[in-house]
Amino acid sequence: MIVRENTEGFYADRNTHARTGEFMPTPDVAITHGIITQAATERIAHAAFQLAQSRSRQLTIVHKANVLKLTTGLFLDVCREVGLQYPDVSVNDFHIDAMTVHLVRCANKFDVIVTENMLGDILSDLAGEVAGSLGIAPSINSSDTRAMAQASQESASDIAGQNIANPIGMILSSAMLLLWLSAKFGDEKVLQAAELVKRSLKPPS
Repeated sequence: MIVRENTEGFYADRNTHARTGEFMPTPDVAITHGIITQAATERIAHAAFQLAQSRSRQLTIVHKANVLKLTTGLFLDVCREVGLQYPDVSVNDFHIDAMTVHLVRCANKFDVIVTENMLGDILSDLAGEVAGSLGIAPSINSSDTRAMAQASQESASDIAGQNIANPIGMILSSAMLLLWLSAKFGDEKVLQAAELVKRSLKPPS
């Protein structure tokens, strides 16, 4: 499970000319800026630790603090500080380049991963492919008050009408949305519905 901060990092400013936080002071120079704040990092860290508590009580922080010392260094430090509030969760951390190797070689050793925006974008694609296909990876975008479920990848319009699209990503995304609703409203029936949706995709024993 990859928990990705989705409002900051190098994708932070959608209001600039290029809509990605990029700008060109001259035609031959391109610059991008990344934003990491304590508030947003605390928010995503709490979400990740709470998720880890409900699963294997294991959390991995992914960063590039050896190079991006101020930005992802802040992300790493804040996640560690938040982790002190969850003593029952085991925490480790890896640089992004090492983590890509670990996901390919031994993905089963990890459970919940928390990281910033762009690194999470890369890792979620890799994890989906390791699991079998980008098309089967589910996702949910959520805040404290709202949530939106969608498959990790785009709509695959190039195969529309060919009856070959795999719906697993969308089905599992719906289950994730039900889990979010159950947690928010404390509704046991919605939780049961989520489990039924997930169970429906398992092959018969």
